[in-house]
Amino acid sequence: MPKMKSHSGAKKRFKVTGSGKIMRRQANLGHLNEHKSSTRLRRLKGNVEVAPADVKQARKLLGKHKGR
Repeated sequence: MPKMKSHSGAKKRFKVTGSGKIMRRQANLGHLNEHKSSTRLRRLKGNVEVAPADVKQARKLLGKHKGR
């Protein structure tokens, strides 16, 4: 069997931490930021953990397993 390829789009969007959590960027910061309030922009900065319902699918796309 050939090696599994990880999903190129998922590679760019998710990062796995040392403890195995999957992190993602928050939405609504990509463009049209001028009219959004500074408070809102500050709140959206930084990474957050992927929702529990989506972790299984994100792991599969990345080709990661729970134990690694």
